[in-house]
Amino acid sequence: MLNTSEIGSACTFCLVVGPPSNSSYTRSDSILFKMSSCRISGVIYECLLFDMDDTLYPLSLGINLACRKNIIDYMLEHLHIEESKVSKMCLDLYLEHGTTMAGMKALGYEFDNDEFHAFVHGRLPYEKLKHDLVLRNLLLSMPQRKIIFTNADHAHAIEVLSRLGLEDCFEGIICFETLNPLNSCRQILCKPSVEAFEAAIRIAKVDPKKTIFFDDSVRNVASGKVAGFHTVIVGRSDLVPGADHALNSIHNIREALPEIWEVEEGNQQQRIQSLAVEATVHA
Repeated sequence: MLNTSEIGSACTFCLVVGPPSNSSYTRSDSILFKMSSCRISGVIYECLLFDMDDTLYPLSLGINLACRKNIIDYMLEHLHIEESKVSKMCLDLYLEHGTTMAGMKALGYEFDNDEFHAFVHGRLPYEKLKHDLVLRNLLLSMPQRKIIFTNADHAHAIEVLSRLGLEDCFEGIICFETLNPLNSCRQILCKPSVEAFEAAIRIAKVDPKKTIFFDDSVRNVASGKVAGFHTVIVGRSDLVPGADHALNSIHNIREALPEIWEVEEGNQQQRIQSLAVEATVHA
């Protein structure tokens, strides 16, 4: 089992560019994090942990398929894997190791991580991602800390958040570089391993019992539940193993989870009135 206790002190909690003007930065234990000056006390949940790809935007945009094609092309062009085997190998490694990249490293393939990410993500059709004002307003109305937790690299995360118009909606990003620092000699750490979730808990300094985790992956949600999070499967209406809630779309979060906007006062709960402009989502 990986010794993930070393990760929290060895890596940097990647901050989102363009922070809101009402925030300040602090460094503690070699981890950068942002303390909001408008924290609301007494909230039921203290943190919201979001996957990014196919969670903050729909799977139907085709970014996932384009990414898989680029991975296959990299395997063919740079690792010279036999064409008749590459598609099955790509899927099998993803299923066994969490990501195809992690699987290739585990098999002993040697390649530069940054080169791989630049190849796979650099050619994605980012133009399909548009500013999402509905989601932006929802996120800004939530009083909790909000953090991205993705297997992707930091550059891709910043590009996606910028395209969606959400770059200033999150406190920080836990990404490939966060979990896999440059001086790391261990195997690649990524979701859905429970160790990755345990590392994220330490890095972001969150209490999983007071944190909601959102992801489109069934196995990631299952691992999140094992790690102690409240869990939400995104992109489907039916509950899956380990999921406490299901959302067809991230836009439905207010209807499905009104408790995000509630505070505890004695034995009663009072709704926090949204500071953002309400927006109606039409099916």
